[in-house]
Amino acid sequence: MDRQDVYTWGLIAAVVFSSTAGDVLSAQAMQKIGDFGKLRERVGIGGVLAAVTRSGRFLFSIFFMAISFFTLMMALSWADVSLVVPATAALTFLTNAVAAKFFLYEKVDRRRWIAALFVAAGVALVSQ
Repeated sequence: MDRQDVYTWGLIAAVVFSSTAGDVLSAQAMQKIGDFGKLRERVGIGGVLAAVTRSGRFLFSIFFMAISFFTLMMALSWADVSLVVPATAALTFLTNAVAAKFFLYEKVDRRRWIAALFVAAGVALVSQ
């Protein structure tokens, strides 16, 4: 593995980590804020916007999603799109399943685990 490959896979790992962190933080923020429709009925659209912008988790999720986006742009400038996009998408799918189980306490059934493993295996084949 040469230096370019190390940089490429490092950037892919950074995209996957930051994207997963953004997704988990966003989901946690939305669970805490609650149903937007019900909140809008109670306090109006301004109250919904205030609730979202006061949520530290939501603001951190935006930060991590921005990091993910710019890291993806950097990876695409260094490596082939045919590697970077499938790898980041598939590995993010896998890490989101793990994060959903351990951070969001979701029940991830066997079918989703198998699907995540098949997607990861597909990435392994593409990256060869």
